[in-house]
Amino acid sequence: MSPAETQVRQALYAMQDAEYKKFHSGLIPTVDPARIIGVRTPMLRKFAKEFAKSEHAAEFLKALPHATYEENNLHAFLIEGMKDYDTCITYLNEFLPWVDNWATCDMMSPDVLKKNRDTLIGQIRAWIASDHTYTIRFGIGRLMSLYLDDGVFAPQYLQMVAEIRSQEYYVNMMIAWYFATALAKQYEAAVSYLEEKRFPVWIHNKTIQKAVESRRIPKETKSYLRSLRSKEKGHAEAL
Repeated sequence: MSPAETQVRQALYAMQDAEYKKFHSGLIPTVDPARIIGVRTPMLRKFAKEFAKSEHAAEFLKALPHATYEENNLHAFLIEGMKDYDTCITYLNEFLPWVDNWATCDMMSPDVLKKNRDTLIGQIRAWIASDHTYTIRFGIGRLMSLYLDDGVFAPQYLQMVAEIRSQEYYVNMMIAWYFATALAKQYEAAVSYLEEKRFPVWIHNKTIQKAVESRRIPKETKSYLRSLRSKEKGHAEAL
C-alpha cells in the first residue's frame, strides 16, 4: 500500500460505525460486505474536504482500484470538489469503470459540470454508450439533474435515454427514475413515451410507479398515468 492509502485506511477505520456497516451493507448488494468499513457519509465528506488539501490526495487518486467501498466514495468526493472542468472529466473517466454500486455512482455530483452544460452533453453521450453499468447510470443521472429544467431542456435528451437498452437492473431503474422526473418537469414531452409504449414493459411500468409516488405530479395526472400501465408480460425484456 502507498503512504496515501495507508493514511486513508487508518482514518476510515477510526471513523468506523459497526451498526451502520450492518445496516448499509443491505442497501448495496453488489458490494461484498467485507469491503464495507461502515463510515457515515457526513463524516466521510468532512474528511474528504480536509484530505483534498493534503499532499497525499493526488497519490490516492492514482491508486485505482481501491480495496474498500469507503475509499471509492472518498475518491468520488475528491472528484466532486474539483473546480476545473477538463480535470474533473479526466478523473471521472478514470474512475467510473471502477464504480461497482449505485450509491457511489449517485452520490457523485461535481458542481463544475453544471457550469459546462454545452460541452458536457457530448461526454454524456459517450457515457451512456458505454458497456459499463454505472458509467451508463452516471450519464443518465447527469441528464436528469442538469438538463430537465426549463431553459436547458431539449426533447432529444429524452430520446437519448429512451434508446438505451440494457439487461442491467441498475441501468433500467435509472431510466425509469429519469422519465418519472421528466414527467414532473417536462410532462408534455415525456408522456408520449408512455402513451406510445416506447419502453420495455418493466421500464414502462416502473416509470409510472415512480411518477405516481412523486409529490411533484398532480393527483389528476397520476390517475391518467395509472391508466397507462401495461398488463403485458415483458419483465424479461428489461432485466
